[in-house]
Amino acid sequence: MISAIALATAFPVAAQTATAATATEASAVTNLNVRSGPGPQYNVVGVIPGGDAATLDGCLESGSWCKVNYGDTQGWAYAPYLAVSVDEQVIVVPERPQTVEISTVTYEDTAETADNQRTGGAAGATIGALVAYAIGGPVGGVIAGGILGGAAGSAAVEPSTETITYIESNPVETVYLDGEVAVGAGVPSEVTTYELPEAEYRYVNINGQTVLLDPETGVIVQVIR
Repeated sequence: MISAIALATAFPVAAQTATAATATEASAVTNLNVRSGPGPQYNVVGVIPGGDAATLDGCLESGSWCKVNYGDTQGWAYAPYLAVSVDEQVIVVPERPQTVEISTVTYEDTAETADNQRTGGAAGATIGALVAYAIGGPVGGVIAGGILGGAAGSAAVEPSTETITYIESNPVETVYLDGEVAVGAGVPSEVTTYELPEAEYRYVNINGQTVLLDPETGVIVQVIR
């Protein structure tokens, strides 16, 4: 059984003064999924390592997902985890100044992803969304300092072989949340999580990927790929 949870999340555009520029590259502020379509219900087709740059073809009018090219991988990445350089400052794409021009692109579903889209879109209650840590979270300070990539790794934990084996033997239903899974992102308290024997963390499958959570804070500490 697959449940779907989604809630639109708005990200304001920062009011800043900057030199007019056209963003053609954006760096991932963490290990960032590239999906076959602009949403958490689409398959993961690749990953941009934290700190690496990808070509930015443009973003949806809503600003939440951007079309990217990274090496041989083409797809869509979650905008709050993509950053551009403006006047020697590193700014996440949804908070870029208006002087930074990024093309608006559209998405037309294809036969390859249509079934996947319908599965994720089989809507349930709209009770929450992942909290993007790049906005006011642990990576906020890292971005402000002009440093990319390090924060996610510093917060991540390495699961034991026993933990991985237990998770593989005890799969749980997928929950779809608006946003993207990443180390440091916050999971709403409404989401049911599951106990791990002899481990201090809990687990849940979000947007098609199993994640480990800190039970006290609800923050993702590892994405198991």
